[in-house]
Amino acid sequence: MHARDLAEPFPVVRLDDDALTATRQLADQGLPGLIVVDDEGGPLVVLPASEVLRFALPDYIEEDPALARVFGERDSDAIFHELKGRRIRALMPARQYLPKHDRDRPVVRPAATLIEVASVMTKQRSAMVAVVDGDEIVGVITVHRLLGAALPVA
Repeated sequence: MHARDLAEPFPVVRLDDDALTATRQLADQGLPGLIVVDDEGGPLVVLPASEVLRFALPDYIEEDPALARVFGERDSDAIFHELKGRRIRALMPARQYLPKHDRDRPVVRPAATLIEVASVMTKQRSAMVAVVDGDEIVGVITVHRLLGAALPVA
């Protein structure tokens, strides 16, 4: 079995999409992350849900998690409102903008084997990989789909 056999359609977001809308889509659809595409529709980066969660957190909380304790419930609810009107582009770490050949991404080619897909997932610590043919996204493989195909029937 190859990556093309497991790839499923998956929604994508663009750099200029609204961050709150994209995060809402992730939550509403139970997605393991977001695929961010460039202006031509080619995959730029695969953001696991944990990275998307970082969109809402102020940098100082990420740097010192103990500061999170000073926020009450009302503050916690308001933190996600900070995403309103912000674009995906503004929230992504600068490292995501390195040239495609200079960074590792959770991306595989259609002919990749299940072991290759699993290897990319573990190396990138990503619950999903994009299956890419040239600059076109064929689909996405989630860890659940990979395990379902790879595990022996009980």
